[in-house]
Amino acid sequence: MDTGRAAHSADRAIPAPAPAPGDDRASRTDPVPFTPDTLLWDMVGDVRVLLYLPAALVLQVAHPAVGAGVDEHSVFRTDPWGRARRSLDSLQLWVYGGDRAVEEGRRLRRLHRDIKGTDTRGRAYHALNPAPYAWVHATGFPVFLRAAEYLFRPFDEAGERKLHAEARRLGRILGIRERDMPGSVEEFWTYFDRVVHDELERTVVVDELLDPRRSVPPPDGAAAALRLLWPVLRPALLRLQVFVTKGLLPPVARERLDVPWTPRDERRLRLLGRVVRTVVPRLPERLRYLPAARAARRSARA
Repeated sequence: MDTGRAAHSADRAIPAPAPAPGDDRASRTDPVPFTPDTLLWDMVGDVRVLLYLPAALVLQVAHPAVGAGVDEHSVFRTDPWGRARRSLDSLQLWVYGGDRAVEEGRRLRRLHRDIKGTDTRGRAYHALNPAPYAWVHATGFPVFLRAAEYLFRPFDEAGERKLHAEARRLGRILGIRERDMPGSVEEFWTYFDRVVHDELERTVVVDELLDPRRSVPPPDGAAAALRLLWPVLRPALLRLQVFVTKGLLPPVARERLDVPWTPRDERRLRLLGRVVRTVVPRLPERLRYLPAARAARRSARA
């Protein structure tokens, strides 16, 4: 399974949606909350999400409009841990929040209403323009596939199609219109290939996220011992995070963004993946799952 390139057998490319700033019209299909029989229920709350989410973020901010919005409006530089925690909490709500998931989608759209400006190509952007807003959501599908290949268990064709259907279901929760989401796996890869080649670029934010030497303070509320050891731990942790992020980027995106990746890197990532696949499933539930996922799993069992 090649999760890093488009399926060029599709008949046509998905046309770029026309900009519609602030368009809050809901899908005609009512969003359905996720349940324990879904793939995302198993993946999103697993601690391995901390390893693969940064790759989705890099794909997102490589879009000029998204990169400009994050560069100009995000607090990821001044409050990196708080920003990461809020994003992760939001993601957990989408999958484990039940009826609250739809309200979280509405909250995010309200939050992004005033985010606008000019991107690196001199084009006006708005965070709720359908094209960049749908792209942020679309980055999840290829990264979920890459994470499954290396960190979980690769999907067969049926699993890939089920995952794509769940990704569309997630898009409805976020208020993305049906016409702005590719309708099939084949259409998705054609759409993905087009955006990568026509839109993505190595933005300032991409450079920062892929820089293992960037300055990151110790986690909020860290114990005194961790704060003391942070100058020693930070370089190693950032090198690992950047290495995994580069490896989980789809190859076509790595090429487009000029991200180096060698056969030796690939072997090292696959070795790391084998270790992760062996260790994580054996962890007790309190260590394997994030709090929202643990609570949802307990509720489902009850």
